[in-house]
Amino acid sequence: MAAAATSSLARRRIGALERPGCRLHYEVTGEGPGIVFAHGLGGNQLSWWQQVAHFAPANACVTFAHRGFAPSGALPGGPDPADYADDLAALIEHLRLDHVRIVAQSMGGWTAVEYALRRTGKVRALVLAATTGTIDPERLREPERSRLAQWARTSEQARADLVRRGIHVAAGARMAAEQPALHLLYRHIDDMNAGLDKEAIRRRLFAARTRAPEALATAGCPILLIAGDEDVVIPPFAADAIAAVVPDARAVHVADAGHSVYFERAPVFNRLVAEFLDTVG
Repeated sequence: MAAAATSSLARRRIGALERPGCRLHYEVTGEGPGIVFAHGLGGNQLSWWQQVAHFAPANACVTFAHRGFAPSGALPGGPDPADYADDLAALIEHLRLDHVRIVAQSMGGWTAVEYALRRTGKVRALVLAATTGTIDPERLREPERSRLAQWARTSEQARADLVRRGIHVAAGARMAAEQPALHLLYRHIDDMNAGLDKEAIRRRLFAARTRAPEALATAGCPILLIAGDEDVVIPPFAADAIAAVVPDARAVHVADAGHSVYFERAPVFNRLVAEFLDTVG
């Protein structure tokens, strides 16, 4: 089972894995089948607090900070996302995880997609939340591809408005208005990496979007794509276009949610992930 009653505190251990050029911080909470969570550009291992609390009673929840993101080691010039999949592979080997389930948000999708496409035989299931990873949106099927230009213009204006209002773009206006404490916590977690040049990392991420959506079919595992209908960072309709051309993949949408469904609508997100993982065993 993917989740269980939280009647007792799950065992938690913290570690560090030495990698070329940096030290990778990780945490393992709970015992059982492994679920690895890969965070987005505005987060680190703390971002998944609501998922860890939900899944740890029956699973070993692995959270980590990507290279260059505190408390992992800093890197001159910031991290290169091309190294993320190697780091994930090393962490999975270090923890001796088999049949791992991977849950990735936004930037974490670049990590998870590239690792899954290696066909290591270790990925049991893949959840891609608000992310296309290394898939090139310009290679989406029609009619979604033709919607990209208008969506880009509208979302750019929306993001600029959020910035002017002091609202975190990845959190969104609804979270700020309806759940101000969550919005504040989101900002505090992001502030842990305030010294990183996020725009430079974003440019590197976008430059790595080179794969066709059909490439995900070679991952060889069930895939769930989760989209927030109010996302202004990643087009929500991209999830549908990808799922349509990848066997054993499906997309679900969450209403009244922005880019960070896992944070903003955690009960809904956790239920969707748990139901999906229960179907794959």
